[in-house]
Amino acid sequence: MLPPNFPLQPTLQNEAVKIRPLTEADFETLYCIASDPLIWEQHPNKNRYQKEAFQNFFKGAMESRGAFVVLDAATDEPIGSTRFCDAGKEDSNCIAIGYTFLARSHWGGKYNPALKKLMIDYALQFVDNIVFHIGAFNIRSQKAIERVGAKKVAEIEMEYYGEPSKLNFVYQIDKETWTV
Repeated sequence: MLPPNFPLQPTLQNEAVKIRPLTEADFETLYCIASDPLIWEQHPNKNRYQKEAFQNFFKGAMESRGAFVVLDAATDEPIGSTRFCDAGKEDSNCIAIGYTFLARSHWGGKYNPALKKLMIDYALQFVDNIVFHIGAFNIRSQKAIERVGAKKVAEIEMEYYGEPSKLNFVYQIDKETWTV
C-alpha cells in the first residue's frame, strides 16, 4: 500500500538533476539512452537494452504512476529514469525508490547521489522508511546506494514488472538516521 497523501510525481530539482513525471512521449528518448547494453550489464534483467524488453520496462513505469524522467539540471537534457514504487503491501510508512538507470556519461560523479538525495529528502516528508531493491549481482548499484547511506537489511526473490523473479538485496534508509 502506498502511503496516503504522498504525491508520487512532483517535479523536483537540485543543483545536479531535475526529475519530472514520465510521459508516453518520453519513450524514444529514454530508449536511446537505455539501448546501451553496458547500462544493464550487472542488472538482473540484462536484456533491457533490447527494444521489446525496454517496452515492457516502460509500460511498467507508466502504470506505476510514480515514474520520472531524470534531467541534467545544467542542460535540461534527459539522462535517465527512476521511480517511486510500492515498498510493501502492508506498510504505508515506507516507499521504494528504484528502477533507476542513468546514461553512462553521467556515471561515477555527482548525478546518482544527487538524484537519490533529492528523492529521499522529498519522500521522508511523507514516510519514515525508504527501501531500494538491488540485484544480488549488481555490485555497482550496491556500492552506490551504500555510499548514499543505505544499509542492507534483507535478501528476497523479487519479480520486476513482467519479468522473471530474481534474487535482490533490500537496502533501507530511515528518517531518524538520514543525515546526508
